[in-house]
Amino acid sequence: MSKLQPQPWITAKKQPLANGKPERRQPTSIPQGGIRWAGLARWLHLYLSVVSFVLVLFFAVTGLTLNHADWFDDATVTTDLKGKVNPRWVAGTDTATVNKLAIVEYLRATHQLKGSVSEFRIDDRECSLSFHGPGYSADAFVKRSDGTYEVTETKMGLVAVLNDLHKGRDTGQGWAWVIDIAAVFMTLVSVTGLALLLVLKKRRVSGLGWMLLGAVVTGLAYWLLVV
Repeated sequence: MSKLQPQPWITAKKQPLANGKPERRQPTSIPQGGIRWAGLARWLHLYLSVVSFVLVLFFAVTGLTLNHADWFDDATVTTDLKGKVNPRWVAGTDTATVNKLAIVEYLRATHQLKGSVSEFRIDDRECSLSFHGPGYSADAFVKRSDGTYEVTETKMGLVAVLNDLHKGRDTGQGWAWVIDIAAVFMTLVSVTGLALLLVLKKRRVSGLGWMLLGAVVTGLAYWLLVV
């Protein structure tokens, strides 16, 4: 009996030669550079998506609530407050004699006013200042003659707070950094997703076709509905 010959590699193919005898061809290898780029794009896309999941979800949901604020019954509470500051803080006719810091800190401590001071105006008769934050405002008027004041505080509901956070309205520089970081993350997720699509040969043409279709639909929507 003849000895059994070892089986050829599964991926190897036999190419017939001119004399009719088959020749074993080595399997085609994928360039190492392409493998590395595909792995890097997949890794970045996955972990960037996971890290930015909460931020992306937040801005997606609040984009909907912002566009349809009338869907929500967001109760607004308005409160009128009165009191008196130290008359020396507002005495005199010169605007430079008004103790702005003392007035602001007194109103915060007495009535637990929130937000940042967006403006502080002074004239001969009174001082007016406003506190603003997400879904919140408080307007105070202080008489310079005797230091008495009136404050109108307005507190809006949760949806209004979330909408202001989405817009970055009266949120301060710290939250502005959060919005910038969210924008960077969403950009990187999109770019790495596109890079991953480009290295997948079987999906490249169809994926780019769908991307082009989305761009055309978006452009037509702008042209037909906005312009």
